[in-house]
Amino acid sequence: MSKPEFRWRLRVFYEDTDAGGVVYYANYLKFMERARTEWLRSLGFEQAKLRDELGLLFAVRAVDVQYRSPARLDDVLEVTATMDKAGGASLVFVQQVRRENAVLCEGIVKIACLDEASFKPRPLPHVLQEALSKGTE
Repeated sequence: MSKPEFRWRLRVFYEDTDAGGVVYYANYLKFMERARTEWLRSLGFEQAKLRDELGLLFAVRAVDVQYRSPARLDDVLEVTATMDKAGGASLVFVQQVRRENAVLCEGIVKIACLDEASFKPRPLPHVLQEALSKGTE
C-alpha cells in the first residue's frame, strides 16, 4: 500500500534564483521545508502553537538530496511530502520538487522532535502521533 503524498504548489520568484534565472540549490530545501510545514498545518497543527502550547520543536537532523534538473524563474512547481517513517522522537520524509511530470529534485529528510527548553529529543505527543497515523493511512 502506498503512503499518501501531500502536495503544495509554488511559483519561482526572482529572489529564488541566481543571476542566470535558475533556482539556487539551497532554495529547494526551503521549498521542502514549506511543504512539510503546510502538511502539518493541513493536519491541524501549526508549528508556533506546537512550540507555545506543547514546548515542541522540529529540527532537521539529516538531508540527502539529489538534484536532477533546474527550475527557472516563473516556473510553477509542486513540492511533495510523504512521511515514510515515524519513530518515538523522529520523522522521515521522502520529498520531491516537480515541474509538471518531471522530478527536478528529490530528497530524504530526517526530522528530530525536540524539547523547546533543552533542545533534547523528546517523544512526539500522543495527539500528534494519532493525527500522523490517521494522515498516513
